[in-house]
Amino acid sequence: MMMKAAVLQGVKNLEVLNWQKPSPSPREVLVKVESCGICGTDQHIYHGHPGSAEVNPPIILGHELAGEVVEAGAEVTNLRAGDRVSIDPNMYCGTCKYCRSNRAHLCENLQAVGVTRDGGMGEYCVVPAANCYKIPDTMTFEEAALVEPLGCVLHGFRKIQLSPLSKVLIIGGGFIGQLFLQLVKQQNVESIIVSEPAESKKETLFRLGADEVINPMDEMELEADVVIECVGRPESMEFAFKAAGKGGQVLLFGVAAPETVISVSPFEIFSKELTVKGSFVNPYTHEEAIALIGNKVIDVQTLISHRFKLQDLPAAMAEYPKLGVSKGVIVY
Repeated sequence: MMMKAAVLQGVKNLEVLNWQKPSPSPREVLVKVESCGICGTDQHIYHGHPGSAEVNPPIILGHELAGEVVEAGAEVTNLRAGDRVSIDPNMYCGTCKYCRSNRAHLCENLQAVGVTRDGGMGEYCVVPAANCYKIPDTMTFEEAALVEPLGCVLHGFRKIQLSPLSKVLIIGGGFIGQLFLQLVKQQNVESIIVSEPAESKKETLFRLGADEVINPMDEMELEADVVIECVGRPESMEFAFKAAGKGGQVLLFGVAAPETVISVSPFEIFSKELTVKGSFVNPYTHEEAIALIGNKVIDVQTLISHRFKLQDLPAAMAEYPKLGVSKGVIVY
């Protein structure tokens, strides 16, 4: 049997095709995809950069996905047809030194749905049963698809230390910055400033808890205890180091292109005694992210700015930066 899927054929070459409907192996399930988020990493891959691992077209992208189980493999005992699930896309080998030292997300043999194997930008997707998480009946499939990015944000969030005295600067007020903003707000910090040039995002940022929204184009002196960079551009990363005060923490969360380099003063890191951390994917944060969304602690539903049909994807991916997308999802 065949299905419709958006297949990446090569750099900047995405086509909606009739594609072979997959069948699950004994430990896999076949999921009818109901919603799939479009991640900034999908744009990176579309333009020829790697994702969490190397990408080899032709492949169906989409690692933020949710849907309904329609068939379970012979050895699957915890899922059955009709179950509503959200998918953690990352698969770890379990035998490399990173997997064996509680750092599975740094796995030397990392595989991922929508990166190294076909993902959610198709009507059906086969995934390991171990990567499926049942979702509450009250959770929409759109919310369930956005569990994965929240899980990634949770991993980064755990790398910073906050107190009621913390002055926090979030660089980038898009979807990821909005998730960080909500998590930071829960900690009752002294103040949260968001650096975001788009006037259209201000209302949402204030609604989610920002105390101040600044335009990065404006000249100003800032001194934050914690700086969370969510953009991945050279100028925004360099700004993060300048804005960090003495004893400050800098979290570089935004995904830069592999060839990107930045100019940072080692003396500044030394003299301010800065702590600098990176954050990669979402090791075992999926269940907590489901709870945060399901219990209405974190809002993702109202942050969706664009919805696309499968047939719209080739044009949308080609024009994505021009569309003003804060968060896009595919609906089926």
